[in-house]
Amino acid sequence: MKALTNLLGSGSWQARPDFKLLAGPVLIILILSMMILPLPPFVLDLFFTFNIALAIMVLLVSMLTEKPLDFAAFPAILLFTTLLRLSLNVASTRVVLMEGHTGTGAAGKVIEAFGEFLVGGNFAVGLAVFLILVIINFMVITKGAGRIAEVGARFTLDSMPGKQMAIDADLNAGLIGEAEARQRRREVAQEAEFYGSMDGASKFVRGDAMAGMVIMAVNILGGLLIGMLQHDMAFADAAHTYVMLTIGDGLVAQIPALVISIAAGVTVSRVNTEQDVGQQMLGQLFSRPQVLILAAAVIGLLGLVPGMPNFVFLLFTALLAGLGWWLSRREQERLVEQVVNEAPPASRMEAPEASWDDVQLVDTLGLEVGHRLIPLVDNRQQGELLARIKSVRKKFAQDIGFLPPVVHIRDNLELGPNTYVITLKGVEIGRGEIHPGKWLAIDPGQVSGRLEGVATTDPAFNLPAIWIDANLREHGQIYGYTVVDAGTVTATHLNHLLHRHAADLLGRGEVQRLLDKLGDENKALVEEVVPKLIPPNTLQRILQNLLEEEVSIRDMRSILDALAEHAAAQPNDVQELTAMVRVALGRAITQQWFGSRSELHVIGLDLQLEQVLLQAVNNGALEPGLADSLMQQTETALARQEANGEPPVLVVPHRLRALLSRFLRRRLRHLVVMSMVELPDDRSLRVTSLIGGK
Repeated sequence: MKALTNLLGSGSWQARPDFKLLAGPVLIILILSMMILPLPPFVLDLFFTFNIALAIMVLLVSMLTEKPLDFAAFPAILLFTTLLRLSLNVASTRVVLMEGHTGTGAAGKVIEAFGEFLVGGNFAVGLAVFLILVIINFMVITKGAGRIAEVGARFTLDSMPGKQMAIDADLNAGLIGEAEARQRRREVAQEAEFYGSMDGASKFVRGDAMAGMVIMAVNILGGLLIGMLQHDMAFADAAHTYVMLTIGDGLVAQIPALVISIAAGVTVSRVNTEQDVGQQMLGQLFSRPQVLILAAAVIGLLGLVPGMPNFVFLLFTALLAGLGWWLSRREQERLVEQVVNEAPPASRMEAPEASWDDVQLVDTLGLEVGHRLIPLVDNRQQGELLARIKSVRKKFAQDIGFLPPVVHIRDNLELGPNTYVITLKGVEIGRGEIHPGKWLAIDPGQVSGRLEGVATTDPAFNLPAIWIDANLREHGQIYGYTVVDAGTVTATHLNHLLHRHAADLLGRGEVQRLLDKLGDENKALVEEVVPKLIPPNTLQRILQNLLEEEVSIRDMRSILDALAEHAAAQPNDVQELTAMVRVALGRAITQQWFGSRSELHVIGLDLQLEQVLLQAVNNGALEPGLADSLMQQTETALARQEANGEPPVLVVPHRLRALLSRFLRRRLRHLVVMSMVELPDDRSLRVTSLIGGK
């Protein structure tokens, strides 16, 4: 209460109502008032005229809109116009029954004009015209429009998931932005709501037509009884007066109702194009001169039949033939002009000068597909691979710590029909072959049966696999195969390559975005490290070193904390700074490969080999014989470790870690090399495979 008193007593507050918000309630109040309060004839004339003008406006707007959603308010307008007509019928009925004995002008000039002049004062003709209008409105236009709206609502709802997937695919492919995607999703939802509302709103018009017939009967019977019993009128006089008033009242209401129904039919029956209804009709009905000439020939033959109205038929024959000839000449002239414009003059025959428009930048990430794979990446065909790629990019960002570039997809007719190629900065990094409609059964090494199909290998991990038909999918799962569809095969291959080449995907733009994101929460830390202690390019190289060994960079706070501690002493030693950052991330690296296990089963080095390697580090190089022996023994130990189901992790002294990682991972990409100091103190270590031991 105190707050309200302060607000009203401040003197600075002024009520500024939005009159647009009051338009709807005020209109409803006026409509209800017309049903209750008696209106003089002049006011009835105003409202009837307004009703006719409103119907014409609605029809014109529906004709000039290019899409149904451009007139999304039509269902509500249909409701208001129906209520307006019914309230006018109630008000005019009151006046007709109360003042009808005074003559045909008792209910106003508009009703009198419709009753007297439009039907020539003949109430039998007026009744026939009124009934015909009601039947046309009720049985033809409204019923057809309602059916179109019903089917349109059903198909729109059925197509919503596909449209949403297409929008997500465009967003994932980088064709549209987030704002445009939200707008398109909103339009899809509004389209479904519009057709659903139109399906229900068409019932208003049908009910209005039935109410008009009931009101006509009430006016005629009630007028005869009132005129004969209360005003002592003769039957003929009462019939003429009240019937003419009733016909005028019915016509003045049904004609706008018919116009509104036509507008509803036009709105729901149109096809979405960049043209309004008039342009569509003229552009498609009169666009072919052959049709006009053939129609002129048929009408001309009918015009020559004896007894037919020859003049009228021959007149239309001449008009259609002339219009067809004119359109034919225009089409020929347009073709000639097009040929002339396409043919370059002599001065243009010389080779044009090169410009910067001829320079095409290379896409960071690309996916090229053969022609049989186009449906998988075509958003118009609801390509399933587009959604998979979006999920892969999102999962990569969550796991690794930065968003990879958008995958640009294009078809390549030079590839095999079922082949796809994944490119990085224009260079091929992966290739595979998939069969849409079939399933890939991957043999993990412990299957219990064989399947019929096309033998191949999994493109991501080079495991033996078989392309099988869909009806063998369950059999493959029972036998122990890993069964996936064609889209999942490509998405898994892409995901594997993204992780493998994550360092190449991390550019300066991505590094700056990571700093900006961390700066929103810890601006002081970012400013302390970059660029005061290390420049941005050094930070990029450190992060790339981590990604080279599949270390996530999500914990940017710990990375910058480690650099803030050690970068002052060694600002330019990227390898040593990377090693310090790995120590800071040691718990996360251990968690990545061993989970929550308290005992870590790892590959170790024989003590004698360890001493030899430490001496080689001091000398700066490995002897060729030692290098070959080390590689072979590591391969044997790694195979033994994986056979036991243990992580492929080699633990070495801190001084050896960088050297062995660079050397061994050239051939053994899946090997993980960790140093002793990276392991948490609360985990115990157990060497299950040994390199260099007897």
